[in-house]
Amino acid sequence: MTLHIGLLVFPRVQQLDLTGPHDVFSSLPDTTVHLLWKDLAPLKSSSGLTLVPDTTFNDCPPLDVICVPGGAGVGDLMEDPETLDFIRRQASQARFVTSVCTGALVLGAAGLLRGRKATTHWAFHELLAPLGAIPVRDRVVRDGNLVTGGGVTAGIDFALTLASELVGEQQAQAVQLQLEYAPAPPFDAGSPETAPPAVVESVRQRSADSLARRLEIVTRVAASL
Repeated sequence: MTLHIGLLVFPRVQQLDLTGPHDVFSSLPDTTVHLLWKDLAPLKSSSGLTLVPDTTFNDCPPLDVICVPGGAGVGDLMEDPETLDFIRRQASQARFVTSVCTGALVLGAAGLLRGRKATTHWAFHELLAPLGAIPVRDRVVRDGNLVTGGGVTAGIDFALTLASELVGEQQAQAVQLQLEYAPAPPFDAGSPETAPPAVVESVRQRSADSLARRLEIVTRVAASL
């Protein structure tokens, strides 16, 4: 039986949050990957890359996996009733409900994180608890059928972890090898625990305005949950 995996694509999505898992999932046997949005018009990612949805909310089949990536556009999604209703409908029957990076905040706005362990990008981790989640700092966090990935590149770790659940560990390892996913970064600066303090501070300052805006949205959303 064909697996149906749906990845939400939306204005100002973080493209690697989306395309990393998409590369993994589209490599799985007997799997159809849907790029989901309200309509099929091309839209711009946060970096300016043009992405084209292929399945509308209205035409989307029941999904085995629904995945919400993150990005600059998540603030709008958190207060978008049409998108939140669609996520809730699909999540009610999906085998796995998932997110990458700040996509977890959208799941939280849909009421799907209450009392459950979850993660997100380190710079926005403090926004999980107000949405009812139990925050866990890890690359991939699973709580029952809820699977959340950390920031951006963690989407590949997340997708391979989920692939092992969907098609078995050997198939997942074959995909990892096919993608030659063997990280060997030039710097040990991929987390605030290992990056130089000056680098961490510069990134915090760069994220400060976004954090403040999202905190306002989370406060409004949390009051309505």
